[in-house]
Amino acid sequence: MSDALKQRIVAQRERIDDDLVALSNRLHGDPELGWQEHRSSAAVAAVLASHGFAVEQPYLGLETAFRATLGDPESAGFTVGFLAEYDALPGLGHACGHNLIAAMSAGGAIALAAVADELGIAVEVIGTPAEEGGGGKIELLERGAFTELDLALMAHPAPVDVAEARPFAVAHWHVQFDGVAAHAAAYPERGVNANDAFIIAQTAIALLRQQLPSGVRVHGVQTRGGEAPNAIPERTEGRWYVRAETMEQLLALESRVLRCFEAGALASGAKLTVTPESKRYAEMRTDAEALAVYRANAVALGRDFDVPPEAATMNRASTDMGNVSAVVDAIHPYIGVGGAASNHQPAFADACVGPIAEQTLRDGATALAWTALDVARTRGHSA
Repeated sequence: MSDALKQRIVAQRERIDDDLVALSNRLHGDPELGWQEHRSSAAVAAVLASHGFAVEQPYLGLETAFRATLGDPESAGFTVGFLAEYDALPGLGHACGHNLIAAMSAGGAIALAAVADELGIAVEVIGTPAEEGGGGKIELLERGAFTELDLALMAHPAPVDVAEARPFAVAHWHVQFDGVAAHAAAYPERGVNANDAFIIAQTAIALLRQQLPSGVRVHGVQTRGGEAPNAIPERTEGRWYVRAETMEQLLALESRVLRCFEAGALASGAKLTVTPESKRYAEMRTDAEALAVYRANAVALGRDFDVPPEAATMNRASTDMGNVSAVVDAIHPYIGVGGAASNHQPAFADACVGPIAEQTLRDGATALAWTALDVARTRGHSA
């Protein structure tokens, strides 16, 4: 019975392969940043609507979020949610492969729909904007999303296949120093150098790293450093991330890093403003049983998890899926696209289209659908 159902899922997925590849390529060729994914979210929603899903967009007041449903969660024995991401990176496009995430989740949901009704499974796809630092899933959580799900799942592209996500908890900050402009040669004593503040802060962070626990990460970029070499910079800005193994460790660490930025303000006389760019991302609480099912299904499709540890570190990348996993059973495996490039490199964006990426898309959609089926048959009330 199980094999026959899985064969029907594959047959359904094969019927939509062209739609899924076209969707992935469309997103890849038209990358949109977080909270601005109007065309991308509409494209994913349109594919789902064309295959019988009822689409709600905007969803919970977020313009680029959506919820696509098939079946009634109130009467279903099991409700599974495939999470779709589709935001791109500034200057790098889809160098994290979110075009594939969206297509795999849509494909997995449509494939599962072939057998869902007779098994009492309700299927949802939730379009989640702004994963790249904006915390779209956290905003949705706080508005009531995901709580009706019995299982939430998605697969994320990486260089190689890795089953378990072990992301850092992370805080995202916008940092700004405001000083006083002045002519750097004629009236330097009249200025307050906001760039000096940033240099002092970054030096303090560099020194702090020696005393930080293993596994902690502090990193960022200065996005504005001044406008002219003969004008003392009156404003500097940057984006900084602080990562730790757990939310508890992150909260304890934040004050130490903030003091480094405060040191820059104190020494230079500039005013410091630190603004969170999103809510904090939490560590992942993986549903171990569901993940074992996914791994077995992926292996059955020919995927290989026997990879060198140094090639498998993308599973440490932070994700707002961690916050979802705190309230819903969830998995977030990584699926390989091959090649030498790694996530957030321009060459990785290139690897997320083409024949190998298309096979990854097919395998990911199938493995997710099979996993949802297996878990539903084990845990569902009427499946």
